[in-house]
Formats: sequence, structure tokens, C-alpha cells
Amino acid sequence: MNEIENVPAHAKGEFPTRKGRFLKWVGRVGLRLFGGWKINGQMPDVKKAIIPIAPHTSNWDFPVGVFVMLALGLKLNYLGKASLFRFPIKGLMLKLGGIPIDRSAANGVVGKMVSEFESQNELILVITPEGTRKKVQQWKKGFLHMAKQANVPIIPVAMDFARKAIDIGPAVMVAGEIEKELERVKSFFAHAQGKRAEYS
Repeated sequence: MNEIENVPAHAKGEFPTRKGRFLKWVGRVGLRLFGGWKINGQMPDVKKAIIPIAPHTSNWDFPVGVFVMLALGLKLNYLGKASLFRFPIKGLMLKLGGIPIDRSAANGVVGKMVSEFESQNELILVITPEGTRKKVQQWKKGFLHMAKQANVPIIPVAMDFARKAIDIGPAVMVAGEIEKELERVKSFFAHAQGKRAEYS
């Protein structure tokens, strides 16, 4: 992977943020109530990127992630099955940045998101590369293909329940072979322990 200076012009810019002090307060209070989570590092100056978050071992990952997003005032998006975007939670999911995905679509998820990155002025997509809360031997590589084809950086974010810490990594570009790039991305998360340590 290349360093941040190789981020293309179309992805550079101010990181998308949400307005409102109240939401930031809600986020900070939520992190305290969940055990006093700390955030290490900061988001780079990019307006388009993919954020892989790991390890993903519990449903509790989602509320912690939401509180982090609110506390930092970030405007993020995430993928969800289209069938989940129904009343009464559809409005909330969309408000939190949800993007409904039909996995049976002809162009597939990767193709749809590459098109989204090309058409949007700003888009920060959060991905859980393990694809499940259970222990897996292999991560899904779709996020790397998305990043490479859309020519946007990856910002790895580790969620370490052992330290109650969110670690934000440096923005990097996917330039080499996908398998090698996957191992480089995964190395950032080696220190992190999920809520269910046996699945980390």
C-alpha cells in the first residue's frame, strides 16, 4: 500500500462531518456509559474513503460505533440488506447513513459502490470485512476491490474491547495484489480484541 500523499485529487478534501453539538454530547456520554471508551488518532483530510472496522464479534459493536461517529461528528455510511430497511426502523437506519443493498443485483455490491463513489461528491463507507460476528479464517476482499476500482483510500479502524479503545490508522491506497494488500490491512488489527475474545 502507498502512503497518504498518493490519495487522488477526487478523494482529497475535508472529512465529511455532521452538524450539532447535541449529537456530539450524546456520543461522548454514550462512550462513557459503555465503559469509558477512548479514541486514538484522527481522520485524515479525505472526503471519500472506505473504513474497515475489526474485529467484529458482537452486536455491541454497532452501538459503540454509532457513539464514536456521533462523538467525532462524522458523517459515515454503511451497507445493509435491503430487506432490513423497513418500517419502523427504516428512517433511523437511513439517518445513520445506511445504504440498502440488493445482493442479487446484476452488477453486484462492488460494482454498485464503485458507481456510488464516482457519482457522489463525498462518501465514507464503513465495512466489517469479516462479514459475520463469528470467527472466520478469511476476510471478505470486496472492500479492497471497491477501494482499488474506485481509487479511494482505506482507513483501518480497530475496535479493541480489552483496552476500550478505538484506534484510527493512517489512510492508505490499495495498489498491489489484493491478497498481499489484505494481509497488510489485517496486520493493523493484530493488537485488537473483540468483545468475544474467542472470535477475535
